[in-house]
Amino acid sequence: MTKQQADLYKQGTLELLILRLLSSGSLNGWDIMQRIQLASGEVLSVTPGALYPALHRLETRGLISSTWRPSDNNRKARFYALTTHGRKQLDTQRKEWEQFTAAVSLILRGA
Repeated sequence: MTKQQADLYKQGTLELLILRLLSSGSLNGWDIMQRIQLASGEVLSVTPGALYPALHRLETRGLISSTWRPSDNNRKARFYALTTHGRKQLDTQRKEWEQFTAAVSLILRGA
C-alpha cells in the first residue's frame, strides 16, 4: 500500500468516526478529538491538523453543518452537527465498514 493509499484509508476512517460521533449530537472540534481518544480506549488519537481538514471536507460535501456558539468554558467555538444527508451517508459507510471488517476477519482466521 502506498503512502497516498494509506492516507486515503485513514481519511475515510476518520470521516466515518466523525459522522458517528456527531450522530449523537453537535460537538466542537476539541470534543471530537477527546471522544475519539476516550471511546477508542486511548488507542486512537487525532491531531487538529488531521481533524479540521476532515471537518471542512465533510461540511463542503453537505454531510455536516457548523455554527459558532459559546463552549462549556464560555469561549466561542465552532460546533458541528450531522445533516440529514450526513446521517444517510453514515448508515451507508457503516454497512460498508462492517462488510469490509467481516471479510478481513474471515481471511485472518484462515477461511
